[in-house]
Amino acid sequence: MKLYNTLTRQLEEFEPMEGNHVKMYVCGPTVYDYFHIGNARPFIVFDAFHRYLEYLGYDVTFAQNITDVDDKIINKAAAEGVSSQEIAERYTQAYWEDLERLNIKFADHQPKATETIPEMIAFVEDLIEKGYAYELDGDVYFRVRKFDDYGKLSHKSIDDLKSGARVEVDERKEDPLDFAVWKAAKEGEPSWDSPWGEGRPGWHLECSVMATKYLGETIDIHCGGLDLVFPHHENETAQSEAATGQTFARYWMHNGLLQFEGEKMSKSLGNFQFARDVVEEFGAEPIRYFYLTKHYRSPVNFTDTAMSDAKRAVDRVYHLLEEIEVALRDFDRNDEQNPSEAGARHASPLQDEADNAYTEAGRDYLNTLRQTKKDYLAHMDDDFNTAGAIGEIFELVHEANRFRQTMGETDLPLLAETRDLIRELGQPLGLFQETPWREATGELTGDLVQLLIDVRRQLRDQKDFQLADQIRDQLHELGIELKDKGDDTVWSYR
Repeated sequence: MKLYNTLTRQLEEFEPMEGNHVKMYVCGPTVYDYFHIGNARPFIVFDAFHRYLEYLGYDVTFAQNITDVDDKIINKAAAEGVSSQEIAERYTQAYWEDLERLNIKFADHQPKATETIPEMIAFVEDLIEKGYAYELDGDVYFRVRKFDDYGKLSHKSIDDLKSGARVEVDERKEDPLDFAVWKAAKEGEPSWDSPWGEGRPGWHLECSVMATKYLGETIDIHCGGLDLVFPHHENETAQSEAATGQTFARYWMHNGLLQFEGEKMSKSLGNFQFARDVVEEFGAEPIRYFYLTKHYRSPVNFTDTAMSDAKRAVDRVYHLLEEIEVALRDFDRNDEQNPSEAGARHASPLQDEADNAYTEAGRDYLNTLRQTKKDYLAHMDDDFNTAGAIGEIFELVHEANRFRQTMGETDLPLLAETRDLIRELGQPLGLFQETPWREATGELTGDLVQLLIDVRRQLRDQKDFQLADQIRDQLHELGIELKDKGDDTVWSYR
């Protein structure tokens, strides 16, 4: 597998430091509000990357911070007249809820900044002792020019840099580029006791300490949005390597930003939608599909039309899976009636010796199945090209629909293999794992609906179509839709 490394600006073959073990860190949220749909991109993209590493057999230790002390949290608390802790706790809970909504796996370690204050103070003390940081009236700043490699991640020349985003201008500093690793307390702000007086950690420091605490001095992969390369990740790298003398992260992956009508989506511009609202309107899988059908490093333009297209595309795959399930149920019923033939028909499709069991069309289609997986893996291993990988899945859907028009009865096991392959390849992406045509609020609901379906089938067999139609229509009024598929009937919520 090759990855584009922001540090070297090159595609590099990925090799973990410790055999099969991968240490991965993704920058988490600052919990002062619900996260918007643009914030969701790194969470979704690197969730899929995490899943794919595990799919390949890697043992992944995944850490992600929660920044629960920050200027934005303090400002939100002041605006609402509540404590910073109340704001942080409210939106931390909301963050976890939204991860579940989007089917994002929780990290192995998800520490809060406020839970790691002692380690942060010790880290700052170490930087001061080594001459990389200095104290001014309770504030502590990092000496940027003392770190010789400053700018290596963002590829910026230190002589050309000026005070940038989230670097506070302070005439007392030795250099305008020096950034705060510890901030002296202001009235009404949360603070902790330290050797420099009451204060709180700087934003950049928080990630460095939480990453090294849970993953060690050197991590394999550090991920985040492109907008974090400078100054956040540059400063993380500088202070971490100054403190430890070790490489902080070996591979850096950065996702492109979400745009809305050509501008970066952000709360400050007011051109955003909360992720939870988009989930409510379109569902979680269309959002994942929307992001993963674009290369992770490319910018993406958000529109309702694009989301509607994504929903239709996801529905198309589920429609095929539903049709396959119906065909296989009929197939299994036939096996119950003719058990002597079942073994031959259920020969494993991917075994070469089973090829002769199929028609000529079946053998051609079998080759398609085998090639699909190879091409999918080739895309995923080429800088995590999920767009190309999903393209292979949809080409398979197209070929499967064509194949169903020409297949013979002995080819039916290939439909089961198609279903299993779509689910297998969709799993690392967090796609195509559900059975929406059989969704139910509980087992009893499903059993009752199935009972009515069975009664309706008996009525149709008895030519009592009026009463059979009445059952269908009343279920429709209750929000349940029946679809007759040959001799079978499937149901779903409307």
